[in-house]
Amino acid sequence: MEYPLKDLKVLDFSRVLAGPFAGRLLCDLGADVVKVEPPEGDITRYWGRSIADIPGYYHQQNAGKRNICVDLRTENARHLIYALVEKADILIENYRPDVMARLSLDYATLKEINPGLIMLSISGFGHNGPESKRAAYAPVIHAEVGLIHRSSRKAAADEHSFRDLPLSTADTNASLHGLIGVLSAIILRQQTKRGQHIDISMLDATIATDDQLHYDLEDSWNTGPISNEIWTLPFATVLISSDFRIMFRLLCENNHITDPSLPEMDLAEKIAARRTTVNSFFQTLQTAASFDSIMKQMNMAWGLVRDPAELRQQPTVQARGTIIDIDDRAGGTRPITQSPYRFSDAKSGVRGPAPHRGEHNAQIMQEWLSWNSDEINALHDKGILVHDPQWQHH
Repeated sequence: MEYPLKDLKVLDFSRVLAGPFAGRLLCDLGADVVKVEPPEGDITRYWGRSIADIPGYYHQQNAGKRNICVDLRTENARHLIYALVEKADILIENYRPDVMARLSLDYATLKEINPGLIMLSISGFGHNGPESKRAAYAPVIHAEVGLIHRSSRKAAADEHSFRDLPLSTADTNASLHGLIGVLSAIILRQQTKRGQHIDISMLDATIATDDQLHYDLEDSWNTGPISNEIWTLPFATVLISSDFRIMFRLLCENNHITDPSLPEMDLAEKIAARRTTVNSFFQTLQTAASFDSIMKQMNMAWGLVRDPAELRQQPTVQARGTIIDIDDRAGGTRPITQSPYRFSDAKSGVRGPAPHRGEHNAQIMQEWLSWNSDEINALHDKGILVHDPQWQHH
């Protein structure tokens, strides 16, 4: 079996998450992804547990990639990039829309060098809009598209009740939509021989992926499903994916409880009494197995409210290898999420640990450009190529 994208060359100029995540997934699918990192490094090199001088956040998003460290401020650095672009299939960047143009690395310039280049640009507000140059990280987009407001809907309506989401949804949505665009452009290029510039806005991508937005746009939250139920039981806290009214009716029909409400009760009193009765019954279920038996009887989906630190104990995670251990470059192993793509007749998956800055300078110059050691040494001497001290170029 082979990797689906084994022949594709990718230059990954991106940093933090939206771009690097796209590059990581392309790498998991077999592409040769080369992270082009500035001397000051990706900011995520400061985040997470550091093993072999590679912090966890950086490792998670850059595993399997190779790395060249280029100082784009030096004279003639852009000509090195032009030489690499000529060989590349895909270029990923997530700077503000004016940055690549200032470096003479905009799509209009690069497509003259390589007409087949597919360039993915991810930014907060997209190119050519009124806010295109505005700085944006995922929490900014979460605020602007209403996710923070919605997540705090049940709390008191003041600014102190608002909290950001516990993951970077805007980044990963933009990344995944960007990947769809890139792979579509690859298919189109097979027919036309032409590349594409794909302008992905985190704002657009998050709105497009918001399956609840129509309730807000049409003022129709009263027509939607009631929120899922979360109950603390003797063995754990669980989420039950059900409207309480349906769950209560089924518990009665299956003779687990009887309706405690009386005709003279108002609606609030009836609901309170029914919830008390359901809770009393649930507290008799001492094990997950006994609770699961009741849920299966009623054909209801449920899940444990797990601490993510214990996620590897989840049975499906264990069985499918969703989190695996790979070389930590310090004589041991470290955990990392595995590629979610499972093919019937092709390979996918994380292909190694994350690289140090400039670790593959010489290797990429030799393999992509066929340059000799004298030419590569000259780039280091001029400060165009940079490397971490422990990773000498060869």
